[in-house]
Amino acid sequence: MRATPKIIRTRLDKLRPTQMTVGLAEVKQKRRDWGKVAKGDRAAYLDNHAFPAVRGPGQRYFITDHHHLGRALLEEEVETIVVSVTRDLSNLAPDEFWVVLDHLQLVHPYDAEGVRRPFADMPRKLPKLTDDPYRSLSAEVRRAGGYAKETAPFSEFLWADYFRRRLPATLLSESPKAALAQALDLSHRPAAEHLPGWSGGHDSA
Repeated sequence: MRATPKIIRTRLDKLRPTQMTVGLAEVKQKRRDWGKVAKGDRAAYLDNHAFPAVRGPGQRYFITDHHHLGRALLEEEVETIVVSVTRDLSNLAPDEFWVVLDHLQLVHPYDAEGVRRPFADMPRKLPKLTDDPYRSLSAEVRRAGGYAKETAPFSEFLWADYFRRRLPATLLSESPKAALAQALDLSHRPAAEHLPGWSGGHDSA
């Protein structure tokens, strides 16, 4: 089932997600980043940011990363992108396909409350992904040096759930700077040492 990744060009609006949420603040950041790319450099930028994907039932491409970038580019009216097809599972039935993806840790079927949902609830389009503010917070914490970037799938969602359990949603919505400061403090505590990219720090739990 696995071979050398195949590079193809396809329509961005045809890609299927493998997660249920994004951080909309992070999507806005991706849009700002795209806006800084000179128009003459944009084709090369897209070629250098291939979307990893699995070919699934119906010959559709299910992306396993870059959901925030994909959503941002759609909002910027980008039509085509490059996909790196890492696996071909198109011979599987839909229910079997999702079970296999789950086994491979290539799907994150959790909603904006951090609750696992049935695979049938997975959105079929990138614009259907709902907002998880804690996912945006986890990205901010990483950029601020709270933890190191990891290649493990959905690692920032693990950090999002860690913060979700320790920071009230009201703080996040009403005092984002205070929430970031507290999240940075939390990121260095021993309670977070099991998380990908943890960089050590405080002694208190």
